[in-house]
Amino acid sequence: MYLGALELDILLGDVRSLKEKRSVVKPVIAALARYGVSVAETGDHDVYRRAHIGVAVAGVDAGHVGEILDTCERTVAARPEFQLLSARRRMFGPED
Repeated sequence: MYLGALELDILLGDVRSLKEKRSVVKPVIAALARYGVSVAETGDHDVYRRAHIGVAVAGVDAGHVGEILDTCERTVAARPEFQLLSARRRMFGPED
């Protein structure tokens, strides 16, 4: 079994409150969840212009896990309402 983790650091656009932040981040989390991954906002909860989103997925093939993480990263990067500052990926396999 292989486990993949993706940490996304996002700069939000014209957001002026935590309520607006939720209205931008929540649909992204829902969109990523459609890929069969576990996803949550994992940091900067009290900063309204930044968000950290964590994605995790498990699979029997490292290539498949990598493809899912690639798809998640592309989905977030394609969103016009914010800027993806960084994406950090980790893979764990049977030998770890």
